[in-house]
Amino acid sequence: MAYVIAEPCVTTKDTACVDVCPVDCIHPRKDESGFAEATMLYIDPEVCIDCGACEPACPVQAIFPADLVPAQWAHYTQINADWYKQNA
Repeated sequence: MAYVIAEPCVTTKDTACVDVCPVDCIHPRKDESGFAEATMLYIDPEVCIDCGACEPACPVQAIFPADLVPAQWAHYTQINADWYKQNA
């Protein structure tokens, strides 16, 4: 299981979660190309180790364990995975 970033991150892009991630699975970072154009941050489901460090760091409560993503934001699980397929 991985964590998922959902709708509250859209246009917020606070990178506090990036700073606490021990495996660098949240992108784009502020210093990466594409950060300005991205509408939100994304968690790589293949790299996430399910440590949960990012969840309390998020100031807008946009991060959820994959099995607890609210129903109205369930499609963000695929959005996160697709972003990595397109940007890997």
